[in-house]
Order: sequence, then structure tokens, then C-alpha cells
Amino acid sequence: MNIEDLKGLVSRIEGLHRKFEQEFPKLYESESIESLQTLIKTLYVIAEEKFNVASSIHKEVAFIGGNIENYARDLQKNEHQMKFRLEEILSIIAEANDYESRMRLKTSLSRLVQFHRFYDYAVTQSIQKLGSEIEGLIFIGEKEKKLPTSIMEKLRKIEEIEENLNLLITFTYYLYTHPSWVHKVEEALRRWHSRGLLWVEARNVEKESGVKKAPQILEGLALIGVIEKRYRGGEVVYKLRGFGKD
Repeated sequence: MNIEDLKGLVSRIEGLHRKFEQEFPKLYESESIESLQTLIKTLYVIAEEKFNVASSIHKEVAFIGGNIENYARDLQKNEHQMKFRLEEILSIIAEANDYESRMRLKTSLSRLVQFHRFYDYAVTQSIQKLGSEIEGLIFIGEKEKKLPTSIMEKLRKIEEIEENLNLLITFTYYLYTHPSWVHKVEEALRRWHSRGLLWVEARNVEKESGVKKAPQILEGLALIGVIEKRYRGGEVVYKLRGFGKD
């Protein structure tokens, strides 16, 4: 990852957002369908570019995880929402030649305005937080602007601990609120073993048990040592601990 390139992407989307916010108020000044359509097209072009830049940022920081990935994901999500809403209006406005179409257009515009009240603040916050995170990366980075291996390893470990903790909390919740789910998942796994299948995919356990939360329960059981898990052919597979040998 080149930190300077990432910094450039954030600067780029910041400039695009300013441009978008300069154009958006003109929405309240449009006096005809034609002028409204022209403005929406202008906003859409900017929004599409913003979404593409946001996607590039998220792709660059996804492997780091932590706060910087969360900020990038939120930015991408909000840009996608804005792009989608503008697309919706463009599809309606092209055929807004009767009362029903104009009412649909009015409703969509109202939703756009309501969303924008949250959107501007959320995007601005994400951009500012991304900027701060990147400055931190520059501070701790080496001369070639890459994170030191030791720090990358610590970030990965922290992310793994956080993920396991969330899984354990979810599993504990199911254990106390739906203990029968846990029992059904274990029994389903045992039935697959009795049929000669030693390592079982989560979807097979879900189908056999009828428990939709089977994948989360399997992960929880693996965390507390009741079952074993491994990767096979790109898929996660499970078996009861001590049941059979490979």
C-alpha cells in the first residue's frame, strides 16, 4: 500500500464532495423538469465518481482492518446510497409526463433531500476520520510509506481477537436464549459423522438441523473447544472433537 496514493484518493473525494455540495442546493431552485433533469445528471456524474473513489479507498485499506476500514466502508456505503437515489430519480424523471409519474418524482426527491441531511454530515465525518488515520499511518510508517511488519501483525491479531470476542458473545446469547439450537447443531453434526462424513460444511449442518444460525453456533462451539474446524478446498469444515481420525 502506498500511503501517499491513499492520501491522494482521500483528497480527491474531499474535493468531489465539496463540488457536490455546491451543486446540490440548486435542487431547490429548479423551476422546470428540464432544468431539474440537467441538475440531477450533473449530481449523478459527481456521485458516480465519488463512489468509484470511495471503493478504491476501501480496497486499499481493507487488509488493515480496524477503524480505518470501518470509516472507508461507511464512506463507500453512503456514496452507494446517494448514487442509487440519483439513479432512481433519473429513471423516473425521464417519464414524468403524467400526474402519477410526477407524484413518484416528488416522493423520490423528498427522500433524496431527507437522506442528504444525514449524508453530508456522515461523508464529511468519514473523510475527516480517514484523513486522521492516514496521518497516523504516515507517522508510524517507514521511509517507503509502508507499515512496519510488526505493527501489521499486531493489527491483525487485534482484529482476530475482536472477531473471536464478538463470536463468543453471539454464541453465549444463543446458548442462553435458544439452547435447543446448540443441541440440534451438535446432533446434526453427529448424524453426518454417522453417515461417514468426518468433516462437514456449515451449510450441511444448517440443512440437517434446520437452525439458520448454525454457522455462528459452529464457530462458537469451535471457540470453546467442543468441535474442531479446518479449511478444506477454500471452505470451512467442522467435526466433533475426538470423533474419528483423518
